[in-house]
Amino acid sequence: MERRLINIRELSEYLGIPVNTLYSWVSQGRITPVKLGRLDRFDIREIDEWIEESKRRRKKFEDM
Repeated sequence: MERRLINIRELSEYLGIPVNTLYSWVSQGRITPVKLGRLDRFDIREIDEWIEESKRRRKKFEDM
């Protein structure tokens, strides 16, 4: 499967989350960009996996 990298504005649109929130999450280590020189890009597959893992954790917590 081909790796698709998107910039932070595209990620903002994809997730429906403000760019400033995403910058905060990057600085907190909640999401990790791919560094291309000075540019940050995000692997859409890794973002989708992160979302699925968040869902699994939330479901596990709710089932307790």
